[in-house]
Amino acid sequence: MVEITEKAAVELKALLEEQEKQDQSLRIFVAGTSCCGVQYGMSLDNEISEEDDVTEEVSGIKLVMNKNDAEGLSSAIVDYVDGPSGKGFIIDNSASAAEDACGGCGGGCN
Repeated sequence: MVEITEKAAVELKALLEEQEKQDQSLRIFVAGTSCCGVQYGMSLDNEISEEDDVTEEVSGIKLVMNKNDAEGLSSAIVDYVDGPSGKGFIIDNSASAAEDACGGCGGGCN
C-alpha cells in the first residue's frame, strides 16, 4: 500500500481544492528507469480504467495506479518537501531503490 505523509495529504487536499478538482484522483506511475533506478511521476486524473487500474484511498486522498505499476509502488511514500532547493511532492520508494541500483553509471544519482 502506498503511504501518504500527513504533510503531503494536507498539501494535496489544498491543491485539489485550489484547482477545484476535488473529484480527481492522484495517479502515481513509473515514468521510466535509468542507471539511478526507477523514476516515478504523479498527476491529477479523473480517467480511471476498471480493467487496467487499481485504486485505493489513503489519508483522504484517492490514489490510482496502473495494475502493472501497483506492486512496484506498494512500499512507496508520497511526501511534500519545502527546503532550500525548492518545494513540491516527491515519491520515495527506498525499498525498491536498493534492488534497482546499479554501479558504474558515473554518479549523479540522488
